[in-house]
Amino acid sequence: MAASIDKRIVDDLVANGIEFVTTVPCKQLGGVIEEVEARDEIFHIPSNKEDEGMGLCAGAYMGGKKPCIIMQNTAIGVTINTLATLIQYYQIPLPMLISYRGELGEPVACQTEMAIHTKPLLQEMNIPTYHFHHQDQVEEFDAILKYTQMSKKPVAILTDAAFWRGGL
Repeated sequence: MAASIDKRIVDDLVANGIEFVTTVPCKQLGGVIEEVEARDEIFHIPSNKEDEGMGLCAGAYMGGKKPCIIMQNTAIGVTINTLATLIQYYQIPLPMLISYRGELGEPVACQTEMAIHTKPLLQEMNIPTYHFHHQDQVEEFDAILKYTQMSKKPVAILTDAAFWRGGL
């Protein structure tokens, strides 16, 4: 099922005109990243850090491309300044597909601390946030991408371990 979810997510990106994607390595999002890399319709640039990726997305947007960033929630903290002073200030519609590490079933202890802070940080920044627990929730992804473009806001789509395990 994961392969079809990865393909569905990238199909929705392409259908919504997303032409530029930057990614930071993530095991949970690895299938999506591979699918992005395989698509001729998407210019993919891997990033070293999430805030660097947001800068790349801003440049792509200002150059006429619709961007997306794919990242882990553990780096939300390092993106706060970039989100506020670049992405939000310039009203850049930026879908952020984020693996939500640190919840139930997380095998890496250090991931749990940032999970506690992720949603409050996004809420404090007034960033619309959607949390996918079940694979059938991917049906909302297209509408979320459309909302992001219409509202000219960054939007967070959190995908947790249950989602990637195929929870329904």
